[in-house]
Amino acid sequence: MPEFDLDNFKKTWQEQPVQPKYNDTEILKMLNRKSRNYMKYIFWISVAEFLFFSIFGLFYIVQSKQSNSFMSILARLGVQKNAQLESDLEIIYLIIKLVSLAVTGYFVIKFYQNYRKIKIEEDLKEFILRIIKFKKTVNAFILINIILVVSFTMILTFFVFYVLKSQNITLSNSSITGFAIGLIISTSLCIILLWTYYRLVYGILIKRLDKNLKQLKNIEAQEI
Repeated sequence: MPEFDLDNFKKTWQEQPVQPKYNDTEILKMLNRKSRNYMKYIFWISVAEFLFFSIFGLFYIVQSKQSNSFMSILARLGVQKNAQLESDLEIIYLIIKLVSLAVTGYFVIKFYQNYRKIKIEEDLKEFILRIIKFKKTVNAFILINIILVVSFTMILTFFVFYVLKSQNITLSNSSITGFAIGLIISTSLCIILLWTYYRLVYGILIKRLDKNLKQLKNIEAQEI
């Protein structure tokens, strides 16, 4: 009977090939499934946003109430409140709400279409391209919302100067400076809050989607 050699046994055991826990096909299916789920979460978040803003906007339209904050700003600038001014302001607010809802609704449809087109068993390269396209749609959604905030601020600013001109009100340099500073600060805060929200809500999912995308690209590179 041969003598048992512990060192040779260890060496032989260490040289045994380690079988991978999952093969590339199984890993690919898992990554595809996870990516599809992340896209689904983004879609449902956008649906929730659309429903929230729809209900919120409908409530104010039915109640015929608007925030008095903007009217207070106009009053401090010496503007006299009248029925025409209130009517014009309500129309502007309504347009802003409708545009916001239209943009959100459009991207809800785009997210859904992109999500529906993704199939777990489809070609790897095609799947990677669909993920990239979905990411671009999300980034466009975030960017357009920030652009809308800036655009709405500019519209309200033009409206303020239009009212001042129509009522023959001339502001002092200090009043103009104070108004400009307040406008810049409020707009910056809105953009920061909006950016922070999207980074927290969408950013986490997009980061995980990026991780999956990187792994999918590595698998594709190995197949070439």
